[in-house]
Amino acid sequence: MGPSRRFSKRLLSLVLGVAVLAAVVFLLARNGPLAPVRVTQALVAQGTLAPKIFGIGTVEARRSYLVGPTVASRVTRVLVDQGDPVRAGQLLAEMDPVDLDERMASAANAQERAASSAQSAAALVREAKSRNELAGASARRYADLRQKNFVSQEAADAKQHEANAARAALDAAESQLAAARKDQARFGADRAGVGKQRAQYRLLSPVDGLISARDAEPGSTVVAGQAVLRLIDPASLWVRARIDQGRAAGIAIGQPVSIVLRSRPGQPLPGKVARIDVGSDSVTEERIVNIAFDAPPAGLSNGELAEVTIALPVIEQALYLPAAALRHIKGQAGVWRIAGGRVAFAPVRSGVRTLEGQTQVLEGLAQGDAVVLHALQELRADERVRIVENLK
Repeated sequence: MGPSRRFSKRLLSLVLGVAVLAAVVFLLARNGPLAPVRVTQALVAQGTLAPKIFGIGTVEARRSYLVGPTVASRVTRVLVDQGDPVRAGQLLAEMDPVDLDERMASAANAQERAASSAQSAAALVREAKSRNELAGASARRYADLRQKNFVSQEAADAKQHEANAARAALDAAESQLAAARKDQARFGADRAGVGKQRAQYRLLSPVDGLISARDAEPGSTVVAGQAVLRLIDPASLWVRARIDQGRAAGIAIGQPVSIVLRSRPGQPLPGKVARIDVGSDSVTEERIVNIAFDAPPAGLSNGELAEVTIALPVIEQALYLPAAALRHIKGQAGVWRIAGGRVAFAPVRSGVRTLEGQTQVLEGLAQGDAVVLHALQELRADERVRIVENLK
């Protein structure tokens, strides 16, 4: 083999080696550990935001009532059943009064006897008053006659004694009348007290409403405060919704709400925020928001599941970016901002979020800023990145 052929082979081997080395360096620089991190980007935009908050809840009655006895007793009869409409004051059920009916009759008899005694005492007072007036007039006349020496002193003293006795009899009759009237009032109070106890055994509807549950049947024994029937006011039905605490900021009384019932999936119903509970659930990290219907639909079921969408005030000329771009690093919220092929962490103060996944930017970014939306791996400050359409 001649020198020229050996030189040609060495040159070809060198060229191939350089090509392979260049390919390896290229692959390392593009896809290896030295390559820029592939990321997708999003641009900070400006426009109108219509934020909404989504929640799930159940239809409940704002006003519900437990109807039961105030003392332990046995149920004798129940006159209504679940689903029955009732009127205020309507008799719903009765409890066994034990001996209260007999005690009421005894109290009534005692009151009647006291009334008769009071009438007799009043008649005695009238008679004693008449005797007292007559005896007093006679004593005064005899006293005048004594001054004129027409009668003896003994006769005048006798008449005065009769007047004193008549006055004492009147005082005794008036005392007897007062005692009789006190007895009458006492027996009347006893009768009224027994009547009130007896009334507690008659379970009446406190309002116009609808029976939602029948918890006891005739023959059952219930304790004080235990419900025999449950009653709701159908006009007070609303949706008790649970909202993520992280998105509850900005909710206010009166904001419009779209309600979708499980039984009417394609019929959103209008409503408004009626009440926001003061407390929140620290376990589920949710806040309770009560939604009232503008016009409750017919056949609304207590306990039905519902989805609510609360419309917050529209924000004009708002800066926003996808919520997925936000990161939390060492307790600081922000984004990876892209500039010159490298990233830097930029703290951001965010505002409301929309259901479409957009987040309002209050501070930290300007319109047109490019930020990392998704990254193939964890980023570090000043790391090189390469923007791609997707990370697949």
